[in-house]
Amino acid sequence: MKTIQYILSVFSFLIITSCTEDFEEINTNPNSPSTVQPSLLLRQVIYDFGENMSYEGFVAGDLLAQHRTALDFNLFDRHDLKSPQLGGNPWPVFFTNLRDNEIILNQARTTETNAVYEGPALILKAYMAAGLTDLFGDVPYFEAFNGIEGTVTPAYDKQEDIYLNENGILDNLDKGIAAIEAYSDVIPLEGDILFNGNLQAWIKFANALKIKHLLRISDKVDVSNELQALFNDGNFISTNSENAIFNFTNTDPNSFRLAQLRIGDFNNFVLSETMEAILNDLNDPRMATLFRPFANSTTNEFNGLLNGIDASSTSIALADYSLASSAFREDTSTLDANFITAWEVHFALAEAAEKGYISADAQTLYETGVALAFEYWNTELPANYLSGSASYNATGTNPIEQIITQKWIASVINGYEGWVEYRRTGFPQLRTISASLNNDLIPIRMPYPAEEEALNSENYAVAASETNNNSINVPVWWHE
Repeated sequence: MKTIQYILSVFSFLIITSCTEDFEEINTNPNSPSTVQPSLLLRQVIYDFGENMSYEGFVAGDLLAQHRTALDFNLFDRHDLKSPQLGGNPWPVFFTNLRDNEIILNQARTTETNAVYEGPALILKAYMAAGLTDLFGDVPYFEAFNGIEGTVTPAYDKQEDIYLNENGILDNLDKGIAAIEAYSDVIPLEGDILFNGNLQAWIKFANALKIKHLLRISDKVDVSNELQALFNDGNFISTNSENAIFNFTNTDPNSFRLAQLRIGDFNNFVLSETMEAILNDLNDPRMATLFRPFANSTTNEFNGLLNGIDASSTSIALADYSLASSAFREDTSTLDANFITAWEVHFALAEAAEKGYISADAQTLYETGVALAFEYWNTELPANYLSGSASYNATGTNPIEQIITQKWIASVINGYEGWVEYRRTGFPQLRTISASLNNDLIPIRMPYPAEEEALNSENYAVAASETNNNSINVPVWWHE
């Protein structure tokens, strides 16, 4: 009996040992790999960020910029930004994609065959980090995006440091360009839905971003020499064929998201009274490109609504206001997810020239920007447009106002950008909204989301205390 028990014990031990040795192999799902090819991740990051921020730009950014207004579910439009409804919480979009982009960057730096991804990953990191900090101000950055190997409760960093320090926005743009210029292998960049693997186009993208963000911080830092060098070199996005965009399609799943949602969600957003007035004053034909005549109109007229109504006490007839045009629902193949464009770059250079940061003809740059913006929105530029109210030195305006107003108009669907430029310059003049929940003040930063207070409480408490309890009325560093 003892012999039999001994044999059974040995046999059991061998079985257990064998199972233990094979445990990892047995419990690994071959259809769920532990690593992802950088080509797949690159496509995912570009598409996910572009698609989500285009949706956010329509349902939230356009409200802040007063391109559109919301009829219902409109606490955000009334400037209760801590209560996002149909949109208004871009924080997880940034952090999810910055985290995935960090995986690409790590793979590029640790695996020789992935080295081609380092430059684009650095440029994308700079692009997304700039968008994040421009909306929120101080944010987790230097300790963030690598929770598996780092901390899941990163400290908040100063916006100034995120822009200017090593491994910050401007440094990563320079390093991204250097990595591309140093790359000499023949392995192509795959998964690139912005530039189809064209590395020189990524360098132009990085230089366009440098122009944009040097100008954004120009009230705090002397950027003249760097901007002049970039302008003189000319290696930036300068035509619409070079834009950092990808196209939506006209069918699911790659159509613009508002085309996929129920009609009630789409019909919640109508032309803003601010946008109507500005386009009418300019006699701007993009009105018909971006909006449709209101249903009750008998002469194809357009009608806008003042932002921020109290939907509980104000009765609104949808047929009296202009909805977004068919490009945003019935035929989204004409829409792009917009990262940066030639018209935005030309408007930035025009502003830099007007302010004396670069030696260049500001009016020529402005007029080129206008022409590019009309082309981008598939609208013919009227022959007399630039000699009327939209002229560079139009009566009652100043050139900076003209530049920013044209940039603001073209930023529809990328509406957070229009709001950021308003915060930076005060143009165009936005209206006091109908039923403000923010003491009739236009917000000047996005609030940190509620989940930060729950998941990163200690660091959130420090950041909140430095923004007057996470107030939306405290300026970010470059706006101070």
